[in-house]
Amino acid sequence: MSFRIKKFFSYYKPYLGLFFSVIVCAFIAATVTLVIPLCTRYITKNVLQGNMSNPLQQIYQVGALMVFLVIIQKACNFYYDYWGHVMGAMMENDMRKELFGHYQKLSFSFYDERKIGKLMSRITNDLLLLSELYHHGPEDYVVYLVKFIGAFVILIRINTKLALVVFAFLPIMAIYSLYFNKKINAAIKRNYEKIGDINAQVEDSLSGIRVVKSFANEELEIKKFAKQNNKFLESRKNIYRNEAFIYNGVDIFIHLITVTVVVFGGVCIVKATLDLADLITFLMYISSLIEPVQKLNHMTVQFQQGISGFQRFMDILEIEPDIKDMPNAIELEDVKGDVEFINVGFKYSKGQDYVLKNINLKVKAGEYIALVGYSGVGKTTLCSLLPRFYELTEGKILLDGIDIRKIKLDSLRKSIGVVQQDVYLFSGTVLENIRYGKPNATKEEVIEAAKKANAHEFIMDLPDGYYTDIGQRGIKLSGGQKQRLSIARVFLKNPPILIFDEATSALDNESEKIVQSSLQQLAQNRTTFVIAHRLSTIRNAERIIVLSDDGIEEEGSFEELIALNGSFARLYKTQLDNYYNI
Repeated sequence: MSFRIKKFFSYYKPYLGLFFSVIVCAFIAATVTLVIPLCTRYITKNVLQGNMSNPLQQIYQVGALMVFLVIIQKACNFYYDYWGHVMGAMMENDMRKELFGHYQKLSFSFYDERKIGKLMSRITNDLLLLSELYHHGPEDYVVYLVKFIGAFVILIRINTKLALVVFAFLPIMAIYSLYFNKKINAAIKRNYEKIGDINAQVEDSLSGIRVVKSFANEELEIKKFAKQNNKFLESRKNIYRNEAFIYNGVDIFIHLITVTVVVFGGVCIVKATLDLADLITFLMYISSLIEPVQKLNHMTVQFQQGISGFQRFMDILEIEPDIKDMPNAIELEDVKGDVEFINVGFKYSKGQDYVLKNINLKVKAGEYIALVGYSGVGKTTLCSLLPRFYELTEGKILLDGIDIRKIKLDSLRKSIGVVQQDVYLFSGTVLENIRYGKPNATKEEVIEAAKKANAHEFIMDLPDGYYTDIGQRGIKLSGGQKQRLSIARVFLKNPPILIFDEATSALDNESEKIVQSSLQQLAQNRTTFVIAHRLSTIRNAERIIVLSDDGIEEEGSFEELIALNGSFARLYKTQLDNYYNI
Protein backbone atom coordinates (compact mmCIF):
# COMPACT_ATOMS: atom_id res chain seq x y z
CA MET A 1 0.00 0.00 0.00
CA SER A 2 2.84 2.41 0.85
CA PHE A 3 4.23 1.84 -2.66
CA ARG A 4 0.91 2.83 -4.18
CA ILE A 5 0.73 5.98 -2.03
CA LYS A 6 4.23 6.98 -3.16
CA LYS A 7 3.29 6.18 -6.74
CA PHE A 8 0.14 8.30 -6.47
CA PHE A 9 2.04 11.39 -5.35
CA SER A 10 4.97 10.78 -7.73
CA TYR A 11 2.93 12.14 -10.65
CA TYR A 12 3.01 15.61 -9.03
CA LYS A 13 6.81 15.67 -9.09
CA PRO A 14 7.33 17.08 -12.63
CA TYR A 15 4.80 19.85 -11.92
CA LEU A 16 5.61 20.88 -8.33
CA GLY A 17 6.16 24.54 -9.24
CA LEU A 18 2.82 24.72 -11.03
CA PHE A 19 1.13 22.77 -8.23
CA PHE A 20 2.27 25.17 -5.50
CA SER A 21 1.32 28.23 -7.57
CA VAL A 22 -2.18 26.76 -8.02
CA ILE A 23 -2.49 26.09 -4.27
CA VAL A 24 -1.30 29.62 -3.41
CA CYS A 25 -3.86 31.15 -5.78
CA ALA A 26 -6.61 28.94 -4.35
CA PHE A 27 -5.61 30.07 -0.82
CA ILE A 28 -5.65 33.77 -1.84
CA ALA A 29 -9.03 33.42 -3.57
CA ALA A 30 -10.55 31.71 -0.50
CA THR A 31 -9.08 34.35 1.84
CA VAL A 32 -10.45 37.21 -0.26
CA THR A 33 -13.88 35.55 -0.13
CA LEU A 34 -13.72 35.90 3.67
CA VAL A 35 -12.46 39.50 3.59
CA ILE A 36 -15.18 40.96 1.33
CA PRO A 37 -18.04 40.47 3.86
CA LEU A 38 -15.87 42.23 6.49
CA CYS A 39 -15.70 45.24 4.17
CA THR A 40 -19.50 45.16 3.91
CA ARG A 41 -19.74 44.92 7.70
CA TYR A 42 -17.37 47.89 8.10
CA ILE A 43 -19.48 50.11 5.83
CA THR A 44 -22.84 48.99 7.27
CA LYS A 45 -21.75 49.22 10.88
CA ASN A 46 -20.13 52.63 10.59
CA VAL A 47 -22.93 54.15 8.49
CA LEU A 48 -25.61 52.93 10.89
CA GLN A 49 -23.69 54.11 13.93
CA GLY A 50 -22.59 57.38 12.29
CA ASN A 51 -18.92 56.78 13.03
CA MET A 52 -17.64 58.12 9.71
CA SER A 53 -16.23 61.66 9.57
CA ASN A 54 -16.46 61.66 5.79
CA PRO A 55 -18.89 58.82 4.99
CA LEU A 56 -19.04 59.18 1.21
CA GLN A 57 -15.29 59.27 0.81
CA GLN A 58 -14.78 56.31 3.13
CA ILE A 59 -17.54 54.32 1.41
CA TYR A 60 -15.92 54.97 -1.97
CA GLN A 61 -12.53 53.99 -0.59
CA VAL A 62 -13.83 50.73 0.88
CA GLY A 63 -15.81 50.14 -2.32
CA ALA A 64 -12.62 50.59 -4.38
CA LEU A 65 -10.86 48.16 -2.05
CA MET A 66 -13.68 45.62 -2.57
CA VAL A 67 -13.44 46.01 -6.35
CA PHE A 68 -9.69 45.47 -6.13
CA LEU A 69 -10.22 42.38 -3.96
CA VAL A 70 -12.80 41.01 -6.42
CA ILE A 71 -10.32 41.49 -9.28
CA ILE A 72 -7.64 39.69 -7.26
CA GLN A 73 -10.10 36.93 -6.39
CA LYS A 74 -11.25 36.41 -9.98
CA ALA A 75 -7.67 36.50 -11.31
CA CYS A 76 -6.69 33.84 -8.78
CA ASN A 77 -9.82 31.82 -9.59
CA PHE A 78 -8.97 31.95 -13.29
CA TYR A 79 -5.36 30.96 -12.66
CA TYR A 80 -6.05 27.96 -10.46
CA ASP A 81 -9.04 26.86 -12.52
CA TYR A 82 -7.18 26.96 -15.86
CA TRP A 83 -3.68 25.92 -14.81
CA GLY A 84 -5.04 23.42 -12.32
CA HIS A 85 -6.96 21.69 -15.10
CA VAL A 86 -3.90 21.88 -17.38
CA MET A 87 -1.77 20.31 -14.66
CA GLY A 88 -4.33 17.52 -14.20
CA ALA A 89 -4.45 16.95 -17.97
CA MET A 90 -0.64 16.77 -18.18
CA MET A 91 -0.54 14.26 -15.33
CA GLU A 92 -3.29 12.27 -17.05
CA ASN A 93 -1.23 12.41 -20.25
CA ASP A 94 1.82 11.03 -18.41
CA MET A 95 -0.19 8.22 -16.87
CA ARG A 96 -1.90 7.34 -20.15
CA LYS A 97 1.50 7.10 -21.90
CA GLU A 98 2.81 4.94 -19.06
CA LEU A 99 -0.21 2.62 -19.15
CA PHE A 100 -0.20 2.31 -22.95
CA GLY A 101 3.53 1.59 -22.87
CA HIS A 102 2.86 -1.11 -20.28
CA TYR A 103 0.12 -2.59 -22.47
CA GLN A 104 2.73 -2.95 -25.22
CA LYS A 105 4.99 -4.96 -22.90
CA LEU A 106 2.37 -7.48 -21.83
CA SER A 107 2.29 -10.83 -23.61
CA PHE A 108 -0.45 -12.59 -25.57
CA SER A 109 -1.52 -14.51 -22.45
CA PHE A 110 -2.58 -11.23 -20.80
CA TYR A 111 -4.85 -10.33 -23.73
CA ASP A 112 -6.16 -13.90 -24.01
CA GLU A 113 -7.82 -13.46 -20.61
CA ARG A 114 -9.16 -9.89 -20.86
CA LYS A 115 -11.69 -7.95 -22.87
CA ILE A 116 -10.32 -5.08 -24.94
CA GLY A 117 -13.32 -2.87 -24.04
CA LYS A 118 -12.43 -3.00 -20.34
CA LEU A 119 -8.77 -2.27 -21.05
CA MET A 120 -9.90 0.75 -23.07
CA SER A 121 -11.91 1.96 -20.04
CA ARG A 122 -8.76 1.83 -17.92
CA ILE A 123 -6.91 4.15 -20.30
CA THR A 124 -9.80 6.58 -20.90
CA ASN A 125 -12.55 6.83 -18.25
CA ASP A 126 -10.45 5.88 -15.22
CA LEU A 127 -7.59 8.27 -16.00
CA LEU A 128 -10.00 11.11 -16.78
CA LEU A 129 -11.56 10.78 -13.32
CA LEU A 130 -8.11 10.48 -11.77
CA SER A 131 -6.94 13.71 -13.41
CA GLU A 132 -9.92 15.50 -11.87
CA LEU A 133 -8.87 14.24 -8.43
CA TYR A 134 -5.25 15.30 -9.00
CA HIS A 135 -6.41 18.81 -9.90
CA HIS A 136 -9.50 19.45 -7.78
CA GLY A 137 -8.53 17.36 -4.73
CA PRO A 138 -5.80 19.56 -3.18
CA GLU A 139 -7.25 22.88 -4.34
CA ASP A 140 -10.78 22.08 -3.10
CA TYR A 141 -9.48 20.99 0.29
CA VAL A 142 -7.45 24.20 0.61
CA VAL A 143 -10.36 26.44 -0.46
CA TYR A 144 -12.97 24.77 1.73
CA LEU A 145 -10.66 24.44 4.74
CA VAL A 146 -9.73 28.14 4.59
CA LYS A 147 -13.39 29.15 4.20
CA PHE A 148 -14.58 26.91 7.03
CA ILE A 149 -11.89 27.86 9.56
CA GLY A 150 -12.03 31.53 8.58
CA ALA A 151 -15.83 31.68 8.82
CA PHE A 152 -15.73 29.79 12.12
CA VAL A 153 -13.28 32.26 13.68
CA ILE A 154 -15.11 35.36 12.37
CA LEU A 155 -18.58 34.17 13.48
CA ILE A 156 -17.31 33.24 16.95
CA ARG A 157 -15.85 36.74 17.29
CA ILE A 158 -19.09 38.39 16.13
CA ASN A 159 -21.45 36.44 18.40
CA THR A 160 -20.37 33.25 20.14
CA LYS A 161 -23.83 32.00 21.18
CA LEU A 162 -25.36 32.45 17.73
CA ALA A 163 -22.29 30.84 16.14
CA LEU A 164 -22.60 27.78 18.40
CA VAL A 165 -26.28 27.41 17.45
CA VAL A 166 -25.24 27.30 13.78
CA PHE A 167 -22.38 24.88 14.48
CA ALA A 168 -24.80 22.48 16.22
CA PHE A 169 -26.36 21.72 12.83
CA LEU A 170 -23.07 20.91 11.13
CA PRO A 171 -22.27 17.48 12.69
CA ILE A 172 -25.80 16.31 11.87
CA MET A 173 -25.36 17.54 8.28
CA ALA A 174 -22.01 15.78 8.03
CA ILE A 175 -23.36 12.46 9.38
CA TYR A 176 -26.34 12.66 7.06
CA SER A 177 -24.08 13.38 4.04
CA LEU A 178 -21.57 10.67 4.90
CA TYR A 179 -24.33 8.06 5.31
CA PHE A 180 -25.69 8.61 1.82
CA ASN A 181 -22.23 9.21 0.43
CA LYS A 182 -21.30 5.66 1.46
CA LYS A 183 -24.28 4.39 -0.52
CA ILE A 184 -23.29 6.53 -3.53
CA ASN A 185 -19.72 5.23 -3.48
CA ALA A 186 -20.92 1.63 -3.61
CA ALA A 187 -23.31 2.52 -6.44
CA ILE A 188 -20.54 4.34 -8.36
CA LYS A 189 -18.25 1.32 -8.06
CA ARG A 190 -20.96 -0.93 -9.53
CA ASN A 191 -21.62 1.70 -12.19
CA TYR A 192 -18.03 1.64 -13.43
CA GLU A 193 -18.12 -2.12 -13.63
CA LYS A 194 -21.21 -1.78 -15.83
CA ILE A 195 -19.43 0.82 -18.03
CA GLY A 196 -16.64 -1.68 -18.59
CA ASP A 197 -19.20 -4.36 -19.51
CA ILE A 198 -20.90 -2.01 -21.98
CA ASN A 199 -17.57 -1.05 -23.59
CA ALA A 200 -16.68 -4.72 -23.96
CA GLN A 201 -20.11 -5.51 -25.45
CA VAL A 202 -19.93 -2.62 -27.95
CA GLU A 203 -16.34 -3.41 -28.93
CA ASP A 204 -17.22 -7.08 -29.43
CA SER A 205 -20.36 -6.38 -31.47
CA LEU A 206 -18.92 -3.63 -33.68
CA SER A 207 -15.69 -5.55 -34.35
CA GLY A 208 -17.79 -8.45 -35.58
CA ILE A 209 -20.43 -6.36 -37.38
CA ARG A 210 -19.96 -8.25 -40.65
CA VAL A 211 -20.59 -11.57 -38.93
CA VAL A 212 -23.64 -10.03 -37.23
CA LYS A 213 -25.08 -8.89 -40.54
CA SER A 214 -24.21 -12.09 -42.40
CA PHE A 215 -26.31 -14.04 -39.88
CA ALA A 216 -29.01 -11.33 -39.77
CA ASN A 217 -28.52 -11.21 -35.99
CA GLU A 218 -28.89 -7.47 -35.50
CA GLU A 219 -31.86 -8.00 -33.18
CA LEU A 220 -29.87 -10.49 -31.10
CA GLU A 221 -27.05 -7.97 -30.67
CA ILE A 222 -29.54 -5.23 -29.81
CA LYS A 223 -31.05 -7.47 -27.11
CA LYS A 224 -27.61 -8.33 -25.71
CA PHE A 225 -26.71 -4.65 -25.63
CA ALA A 226 -30.06 -3.70 -24.11
CA LYS A 227 -29.47 -6.18 -21.28
CA GLN A 228 -26.12 -4.60 -20.39
CA ASN A 229 -27.49 -1.10 -20.96
CA ASN A 230 -30.41 -1.72 -18.59
CA LYS A 231 -28.03 -2.93 -15.89
CA PHE A 232 -26.08 0.29 -16.37
CA LEU A 233 -29.32 2.30 -16.16
CA GLU A 234 -30.28 0.64 -12.87
CA SER A 235 -26.88 1.45 -11.39
CA ARG A 236 -27.30 5.10 -12.49
CA LYS A 237 -30.78 5.23 -10.93
CA ASN A 238 -29.29 4.07 -7.65
CA ILE A 239 -26.69 6.85 -7.79
CA TYR A 240 -29.28 9.52 -8.62
CA ARG A 241 -31.62 8.30 -5.86
CA ASN A 242 -28.96 8.70 -3.20
CA GLU A 243 -27.78 12.00 -4.69
CA ALA A 244 -31.34 13.30 -4.45
CA PHE A 245 -31.45 12.37 -0.76
CA ILE A 246 -28.13 14.11 -0.11
CA TYR A 247 -28.68 17.32 -2.05
CA ASN A 248 -32.25 17.87 -0.92
CA GLY A 249 -31.47 16.87 2.66
CA VAL A 250 -28.51 19.25 2.85
CA ASP A 251 -30.65 21.96 1.25
CA ILE A 252 -33.19 21.54 4.05
CA PHE A 253 -30.40 21.96 6.61
CA ILE A 254 -29.24 25.16 4.89
CA HIS A 255 -32.74 26.65 5.03
CA LEU A 256 -33.11 25.61 8.69
CA ILE A 257 -29.79 27.26 9.55
CA THR A 258 -30.77 30.45 7.72
CA VAL A 259 -34.14 30.58 9.49
CA THR A 260 -32.43 29.89 12.83
CA VAL A 261 -29.95 32.72 12.29
CA VAL A 262 -32.72 35.16 11.30
CA VAL A 263 -34.91 34.22 14.31
CA PHE A 264 -32.16 34.07 16.91
CA GLY A 265 -30.42 37.07 15.35
CA GLY A 266 -33.67 39.03 15.56
CA VAL A 267 -34.02 38.07 19.22
CA CYS A 268 -30.42 39.18 19.85
CA ILE A 269 -31.10 42.55 18.14
CA VAL A 270 -34.16 43.06 20.33
CA LYS A 271 -32.02 42.25 23.40
CA ALA A 272 -29.31 44.58 22.07
CA THR A 273 -26.66 41.81 22.06
CA LEU A 274 -26.33 41.99 18.26
CA ASP A 275 -26.74 44.80 15.78
CA LEU A 276 -28.15 44.68 12.25
CA ALA A 277 -24.73 44.98 10.61
CA ASP A 278 -23.51 41.87 12.47
CA LEU A 279 -26.68 39.95 11.52
CA ILE A 280 -26.16 40.79 7.85
CA THR A 281 -22.51 39.75 8.16
CA PHE A 282 -23.56 36.54 9.89
CA LEU A 283 -25.91 35.68 7.02
CA MET A 284 -23.16 36.40 4.49
CA TYR A 285 -20.75 34.03 6.23
CA ILE A 286 -23.21 31.16 6.54
CA SER A 287 -22.56 30.11 2.94
CA SER A 288 -18.78 30.05 3.55
CA LEU A 289 -19.34 27.93 6.65
CA ILE A 290 -21.87 25.54 5.14
CA GLU A 291 -20.31 25.20 1.68
CA PRO A 292 -17.53 22.80 2.83
CA VAL A 293 -20.12 20.52 4.46
CA GLN A 294 -22.42 20.93 1.48
CA LYS A 295 -19.59 19.96 -0.88
CA LEU A 296 -18.52 17.08 1.35
CA ASN A 297 -20.48 14.65 -0.79
CA HIS A 298 -19.03 15.95 -4.05
CA MET A 299 -15.52 15.86 -2.64
CA THR A 300 -15.81 12.32 -1.29
CA VAL A 301 -17.44 11.07 -4.51
CA GLN A 302 -14.65 12.69 -6.50
CA PHE A 303 -12.09 11.16 -4.14
CA GLN A 304 -13.72 7.73 -4.38
CA GLN A 305 -13.92 7.88 -8.19
CA GLY A 306 -10.33 9.04 -8.53
CA ILE A 307 -8.92 6.51 -6.05
CA SER A 308 -10.94 3.67 -7.60
CA GLY A 309 -9.56 4.69 -11.01
CA PHE A 310 -6.04 4.79 -9.57
CA GLN A 311 -6.48 1.33 -8.00
CA ARG A 312 -7.58 -0.11 -11.36
CA PHE A 313 -4.71 1.73 -13.07
CA MET A 314 -2.22 0.21 -10.63
CA ASP A 315 -3.81 -3.24 -10.89
CA ILE A 316 -2.77 -3.23 -14.55
CA LEU A 317 0.56 -1.47 -14.03
CA GLU A 318 1.62 -3.97 -11.35
CA ILE A 319 1.13 -6.94 -13.67
CA GLU A 320 4.66 -7.98 -14.51
CA PRO A 321 5.16 -9.03 -18.13
CA ASP A 322 5.60 -12.80 -18.02
CA ILE A 323 7.93 -12.53 -21.02
CA LYS A 324 10.80 -10.06 -20.71
CA ASP A 325 14.51 -9.70 -21.27
CA MET A 326 16.91 -11.53 -18.98
CA PRO A 327 19.40 -9.27 -17.15
CA ASN A 328 22.26 -10.00 -19.56
CA ALA A 329 20.24 -10.60 -22.73
CA ILE A 330 22.20 -10.16 -25.95
CA GLU A 331 21.59 -8.46 -29.30
CA LEU A 332 21.51 -10.76 -32.31
CA GLU A 333 24.02 -10.02 -35.03
CA ASP A 334 24.34 -11.59 -38.49
CA VAL A 335 21.51 -14.09 -37.93
CA LYS A 336 21.88 -17.26 -40.03
CA GLY A 337 18.54 -18.85 -39.10
CA ASP A 338 19.44 -22.24 -37.57
CA VAL A 339 16.55 -23.20 -35.25
CA GLU A 340 16.37 -26.11 -32.84
CA PHE A 341 13.54 -27.22 -30.54
CA ILE A 342 14.85 -29.38 -27.67
CA ASN A 343 12.33 -31.33 -25.53
CA VAL A 344 9.86 -28.46 -25.88
CA GLY A 345 6.63 -28.63 -23.90
CA PHE A 346 3.97 -26.00 -23.46
CA LYS A 347 0.62 -25.44 -21.75
CA TYR A 348 -1.27 -22.18 -21.45
CA SER A 349 -1.74 -22.33 -17.67
CA LYS A 350 -0.84 -24.60 -14.79
CA GLY A 351 -4.24 -26.24 -14.55
CA GLN A 352 -4.50 -27.10 -18.26
CA ASP A 353 -3.17 -30.04 -20.27
CA TYR A 354 -0.06 -29.78 -22.41
CA VAL A 355 -0.71 -28.37 -25.88
CA LEU A 356 2.76 -29.47 -27.00
CA LYS A 357 5.05 -32.07 -25.50
CA ASN A 358 8.35 -33.73 -26.34
CA ILE A 359 9.01 -31.61 -29.42
CA ASN A 360 12.49 -32.15 -30.81
CA LEU A 361 13.12 -30.52 -34.17
CA LYS A 362 16.20 -29.16 -35.90
CA VAL A 363 15.81 -26.74 -38.82
CA LYS A 364 18.80 -25.65 -40.87
CA ALA A 365 19.32 -22.07 -41.98
CA GLY A 366 17.36 -21.39 -45.18
CA GLU A 367 15.32 -24.59 -44.88
CA TYR A 368 11.64 -24.54 -45.91
CA ILE A 369 9.54 -26.77 -43.66
CA ALA A 370 5.78 -27.26 -43.32
CA LEU A 371 3.83 -28.06 -40.15
CA VAL A 372 0.64 -30.10 -40.61
CA GLY A 373 -1.77 -32.00 -38.40
CA TYR A 374 -5.34 -32.05 -37.22
CA SER A 375 -6.82 -28.86 -35.75
CA GLY A 376 -5.77 -28.27 -32.15
CA VAL A 377 -2.48 -30.20 -32.16
CA GLY A 378 -0.46 -27.00 -31.61
CA LYS A 379 0.92 -25.98 -35.02
CA THR A 380 0.35 -22.25 -34.46
CA THR A 381 1.39 -22.54 -30.81
CA LEU A 382 4.71 -24.13 -31.79
CA CYS A 383 5.50 -21.24 -34.14
CA SER A 384 4.35 -18.70 -31.52
CA LEU A 385 7.00 -20.03 -29.13
CA LEU A 386 9.86 -19.10 -31.47
CA PRO A 387 9.35 -15.27 -31.23
CA ARG A 388 8.39 -15.78 -27.55
CA PHE A 389 4.78 -14.69 -27.95
CA TYR A 390 4.31 -17.33 -25.24
CA GLU A 391 6.95 -18.66 -22.86
CA LEU A 392 8.04 -22.30 -22.91
CA THR A 393 6.75 -24.50 -20.11
CA GLU A 394 9.72 -26.85 -20.48
CA GLY A 395 12.66 -27.46 -22.78
CA LYS A 396 14.40 -24.80 -24.84
CA ILE A 397 14.59 -23.30 -28.31
CA LEU A 398 17.92 -22.37 -29.86
CA LEU A 399 18.48 -19.76 -32.58
CA ASP A 400 21.95 -20.06 -34.10
CA GLY A 401 22.85 -22.09 -31.02
CA ILE A 402 21.66 -19.43 -28.54
CA ASP A 403 18.76 -20.01 -26.15
CA ILE A 404 16.07 -17.53 -27.28
CA ARG A 405 15.48 -16.58 -23.63
CA LYS A 406 19.01 -15.14 -23.59
CA ILE A 407 18.27 -12.91 -26.60
CA LYS A 408 16.71 -9.45 -26.28
CA LEU A 409 13.04 -9.65 -27.25
CA ASP A 410 13.28 -6.72 -29.63
CA SER A 411 16.28 -8.26 -31.37
CA LEU A 412 14.65 -11.71 -31.54
CA ARG A 413 11.37 -10.48 -33.01
CA LYS A 414 13.06 -8.24 -35.55
CA SER A 415 14.67 -11.40 -36.90
CA ILE A 416 11.31 -13.11 -37.47
CA GLY A 417 8.59 -12.18 -39.95
CA VAL A 418 5.04 -13.48 -39.48
CA VAL A 419 2.36 -13.67 -42.17
CA GLN A 420 -0.95 -14.75 -40.67
CA GLN A 421 -4.25 -15.92 -42.04
CA ASP A 422 -6.12 -13.15 -40.20
CA VAL A 423 -4.34 -10.09 -41.57
CA TYR A 424 -4.45 -7.00 -39.37
CA LEU A 425 -4.05 -3.71 -41.17
CA PHE A 426 -4.15 -0.38 -39.35
CA SER A 427 -6.36 2.56 -40.22
CA GLY A 428 -4.45 4.82 -42.57
CA THR A 429 -2.88 4.66 -46.01
CA VAL A 430 -1.36 1.81 -47.99
CA LEU A 431 2.05 3.47 -47.60
CA GLU A 432 1.73 3.67 -43.81
CA ASN A 433 0.70 0.02 -43.53
CA ILE A 434 3.57 -1.33 -45.63
CA ARG A 435 6.03 1.00 -43.89
CA TYR A 436 5.01 -0.61 -40.58
CA GLY A 437 7.58 -3.29 -41.45
CA LYS A 438 10.31 -0.63 -41.40
CA PRO A 439 9.11 2.73 -40.01
CA ASN A 440 12.04 4.71 -41.44
CA ALA A 441 11.79 3.23 -44.95
CA THR A 442 11.76 5.53 -47.96
CA LYS A 443 8.86 5.50 -50.41
CA GLU A 444 11.14 3.82 -52.98
CA GLU A 445 11.83 0.97 -50.53
CA VAL A 446 8.08 0.63 -49.88
CA ILE A 447 7.36 0.44 -53.62
CA GLU A 448 10.10 -2.16 -54.11
CA ALA A 449 8.62 -4.30 -51.31
CA ALA A 450 5.14 -3.97 -52.86
CA LYS A 451 6.46 -5.11 -56.24
CA LYS A 452 8.06 -8.18 -54.68
CA ALA A 453 4.74 -8.97 -53.00
CA ASN A 454 2.84 -8.63 -56.32
CA ALA A 455 0.94 -5.71 -54.77
CA HIS A 456 2.22 -2.70 -56.73
CA GLU A 457 -0.16 -3.17 -59.67
CA PHE A 458 -3.37 -3.22 -57.64
CA ILE A 459 -2.08 -0.38 -55.42
CA MET A 460 -1.62 1.86 -58.43
CA ASP A 461 -5.22 1.12 -59.46
CA LEU A 462 -6.51 2.48 -56.13
CA PRO A 463 -7.94 6.05 -56.15
CA ASP A 464 -4.87 7.62 -54.52
CA GLY A 465 -2.33 4.89 -55.07
CA TYR A 466 -0.04 4.46 -52.09
CA TYR A 467 -1.83 7.31 -50.32
CA THR A 468 -5.24 5.63 -50.45
CA ASP A 469 -6.92 5.33 -47.07
CA ILE A 470 -7.83 1.65 -46.62
CA GLY A 471 -10.30 2.08 -43.73
CA GLN A 472 -10.36 0.34 -40.37
CA ARG A 473 -8.60 -3.04 -40.61
CA GLY A 474 -8.30 -2.54 -44.38
CA ILE A 475 -12.00 -2.98 -44.96
CA LYS A 476 -11.79 -1.31 -48.40
CA LEU A 477 -9.49 -4.07 -49.73
CA SER A 478 -10.15 -7.67 -50.70
CA GLY A 479 -8.71 -10.59 -48.73
CA GLY A 480 -6.01 -11.21 -51.33
CA GLN A 481 -5.05 -7.54 -51.47
CA LYS A 482 -4.77 -7.33 -47.67
CA GLN A 483 -2.65 -10.46 -47.60
CA ARG A 484 -0.27 -9.05 -50.24
CA LEU A 485 0.12 -5.84 -48.22
CA SER A 486 1.03 -7.92 -45.16
CA ILE A 487 3.61 -9.79 -47.28
CA ALA A 488 5.00 -6.48 -48.56
CA ARG A 489 5.31 -5.41 -44.94
CA VAL A 490 7.46 -8.47 -44.20
CA PHE A 491 9.51 -7.95 -47.40
CA LEU A 492 10.32 -4.48 -46.08
CA LYS A 493 11.25 -5.90 -42.68
CA ASN A 494 13.55 -8.40 -44.44
CA PRO A 495 13.92 -10.94 -41.58
CA PRO A 496 16.05 -14.11 -41.87
CA ILE A 497 13.24 -16.29 -40.43
CA LEU A 498 9.64 -16.50 -41.66
CA ILE A 499 6.43 -17.95 -40.28
CA PHE A 500 3.46 -18.42 -42.64
CA ASP A 501 0.44 -19.23 -40.49
CA GLU A 502 -2.13 -20.68 -42.94
CA ALA A 503 -1.61 -17.48 -44.93
CA THR A 504 -3.69 -18.57 -47.95
CA SER A 505 -6.38 -20.80 -46.45
CA ALA A 506 -9.08 -18.08 -46.52
CA LEU A 507 -8.44 -16.97 -50.14
CA ASP A 508 -10.10 -17.90 -53.40
CA ASN A 509 -8.09 -19.90 -55.95
CA GLU A 510 -6.99 -16.93 -58.06
CA SER A 511 -5.89 -14.87 -55.04
CA GLU A 512 -4.22 -17.92 -53.55
CA LYS A 513 -2.03 -18.42 -56.63
CA ILE A 514 -0.87 -14.77 -56.56
CA VAL A 515 -0.20 -14.85 -52.81
CA GLN A 516 1.57 -18.24 -53.05
CA SER A 517 3.86 -16.78 -55.68
CA SER A 518 4.63 -13.84 -53.36
CA LEU A 519 5.27 -16.15 -50.43
CA GLN A 520 7.63 -18.35 -52.42
CA GLN A 521 9.64 -15.31 -53.47
CA LEU A 522 9.71 -14.04 -49.89
CA ALA A 523 10.86 -17.45 -48.59
CA GLN A 524 13.96 -17.62 -50.80
CA ASN A 525 17.14 -18.01 -48.73
CA ARG A 526 15.22 -17.68 -45.45
CA THR A 527 14.40 -20.23 -42.76
CA THR A 528 10.68 -20.73 -43.30
CA PHE A 529 7.95 -22.38 -41.24
CA VAL A 530 4.66 -22.92 -43.07
CA ILE A 531 1.54 -23.90 -41.15
CA ALA A 532 -0.49 -25.58 -43.86
CA HIS A 533 -4.22 -26.09 -44.13
CA ARG A 534 -4.37 -27.10 -47.78
CA LEU A 535 -1.81 -29.89 -48.05
CA SER A 536 -1.57 -29.49 -51.83
CA THR A 537 0.15 -26.12 -51.27
CA ILE A 538 3.22 -27.58 -49.54
CA ARG A 539 4.52 -29.92 -52.24
CA ASN A 540 7.61 -27.74 -52.55
CA ALA A 541 8.45 -27.95 -48.82
CA GLU A 542 11.86 -29.50 -48.19
CA ARG A 543 10.46 -31.22 -45.13
CA ILE A 544 6.97 -31.73 -43.74
CA ILE A 545 6.48 -32.17 -39.99
CA VAL A 546 3.31 -34.01 -38.96
CA LEU A 547 2.19 -33.08 -35.44
CA SER A 548 -0.14 -35.09 -33.20
CA ASP A 549 -1.17 -34.89 -29.56
CA ASP A 550 1.95 -36.91 -28.69
CA GLY A 551 4.41 -34.65 -30.52
CA ILE A 552 6.04 -35.15 -33.92
CA GLU A 553 4.51 -38.23 -35.51
CA GLU A 554 6.06 -38.15 -38.97
CA GLU A 555 8.51 -36.09 -41.00
CA GLY A 556 9.83 -36.21 -44.54
CA SER A 557 9.22 -34.86 -48.03
CA PHE A 558 5.77 -34.82 -49.61
CA GLU A 559 6.53 -37.92 -51.67
CA GLU A 560 8.14 -39.74 -48.75
CA LEU A 561 5.13 -39.18 -46.49
CA ILE A 562 2.63 -40.23 -49.17
CA ALA A 563 4.66 -43.40 -49.71
CA LEU A 564 4.74 -43.99 -45.95
CA ASN A 565 0.93 -44.21 -46.03
CA GLY A 566 0.61 -42.94 -42.48
CA SER A 567 -1.07 -39.93 -40.85
CA PHE A 568 -0.07 -37.47 -43.58
CA ALA A 569 -1.30 -39.75 -46.34
CA ARG A 570 -4.65 -40.13 -44.57
CA LEU A 571 -4.94 -36.36 -44.11
CA TYR A 572 -4.15 -35.79 -47.77
CA LYS A 573 -6.61 -38.44 -48.96
CA THR A 574 -9.36 -36.95 -46.73
CA GLN A 575 -8.79 -33.51 -48.27
CA LEU A 576 -8.89 -34.94 -51.82
CA ASP A 577 -12.11 -36.81 -51.07
CA ASN A 578 -13.71 -33.65 -49.64
CA TYR A 579 -12.58 -31.64 -52.68
CA TYR A 580 -14.05 -34.03 -55.23
CA ASN A 581 -17.26 -34.48 -53.25
CA ILE A 582 -17.98 -30.75 -53.33
